[in-house]
Amino acid sequence: MEQSTHVTYKLNAAVSPRELADLFKSSGIKRPSDDLDRLEKMIQHSDLISTAWDNEKLIGIARAITDYSYCCYLSDLAVNKDYQKSGIGRNLVQILQNELGDEVALILLASPIAMEYYPRIGFEKIENGFKIARKR
Repeated sequence: MEQSTHVTYKLNAAVSPRELADLFKSSGIKRPSDDLDRLEKMIQHSDLISTAWDNEKLIGIARAITDYSYCCYLSDLAVNKDYQKSGIGRNLVQILQNELGDEVALILLASPIAMEYYPRIGFEKIENGFKIARKR
């Protein structure tokens, strides 16, 4: 597939569960792509969503939950494989940071295959985290 050179970025644009499912599948990120009801909830309960579009096609997303004051959790950062390595992920994160300001820490859980990526776009690795894993 040939990549367009014109990418449009939007903050809090409407995204359908089908668009999100297609993006997750095309990006390689592991998410419940076949559960459209769950994806709808993920969209509806997000505080900030920055998106990248090639015409009407969703090609990237950064989805976050925040208190707008102290911390922000970056739930998803996904870019269609045909558009990866072109700065889209970095731009999506920058849009979130611009919206959040300097007082808000941006945190995330990285996939093992993305551990080398996040330091390249400004994230610092931390060792003091814990989680209770979801059951499904």
